[in-house]
Amino acid sequence: MRSDDPFDTYLLRVLCLLVAERSVSRTAIRLNQSQPAISGALKRLRHIFGDPLVIREKNSMVPTERGLQLAQDAQAALDALDHLLTTDEPFNAECCDRTFTLAVPDYLAPPFFADMVRRFRVQSPKARLVTLPMSEGFDFERALAEGEVDIVIGNWPAPPEHLHLAVLLEDEVVCLMARDNPLARPGKLTAERYLNASHLVPLPYSGSQRGVVDSSLASRRMQRAKRVSCPYFALAPYLVSESDLILTTARHFAAYYARRMPLTIQPAPFDFPLMRFYLLWHPTRHRSAAHIWLRGLLMESAQALRAIASTARTF
Repeated sequence: MRSDDPFDTYLLRVLCLLVAERSVSRTAIRLNQSQPAISGALKRLRHIFGDPLVIREKNSMVPTERGLQLAQDAQAALDALDHLLTTDEPFNAECCDRTFTLAVPDYLAPPFFADMVRRFRVQSPKARLVTLPMSEGFDFERALAEGEVDIVIGNWPAPPEHLHLAVLLEDEVVCLMARDNPLARPGKLTAERYLNASHLVPLPYSGSQRGVVDSSLASRRMQRAKRVSCPYFALAPYLVSESDLILTTARHFAAYYARRMPLTIQPAPFDFPLMRFYLLWHPTRHRSAAHIWLRGLLMESAQALRAIASTARTF
């Protein structure tokens, strides 16, 4: 696709679904996107084609004549593209000798990668697996588009609209602290004490987006005291275990370290949204049999995280 093309396949799929569903909310659900994201895409489509495309009437979005025709043409184009991207060659994991590359953060508990590597080695012993670290300066969108990376694992509140996405895990937010922390005693971690406590906050992987915790607090016009920052999530539990710091994180991550270190898990004093962890990949690899196999391994390994979290459901 030329760099000056006015739209991509994501916009075409939004157009087709809006005309078919006649609803922004249902289109958002089918594309696993937010309603504001779909509304933004519709605004871009209207600008590109100079037509409303769909018009709200009572509780439905009614397509214009131009919208109907464009949706038919768009669907034909998408069908043709899907045919081009579909390979008839069967994928044999046991004989595969290619290299798969993942861009991964360290905020998922170690058993996830251990389980994934075990499955990878058993099913495809001749293949190679490369993992690249996520950092604030890493341009993962470019890496996916240029084929340098097969899959990115992320948990940003607003992932890029044009990439394919699959939810890997949804987990509750909890507080991890040393067992001898005064706030570890039942009933001590109130909302006020939480805000005034000393917090350890790992540095973000994306400078353009806040995490779930800070975004939720900001919506309440609140903020926590960030006393210590560190560049690695995996280092955080060790710092917390030797101090009065609190780490607010996903339960599966907290549970893994609480089973191995003098740490305890306490419920968060705020009703934080669930942390959503997901896989991202480029549309050009969506129908690749090898890529589908790799995504399947990652989804299966997510079960290990759920098993860990289920062992620490009580506080």
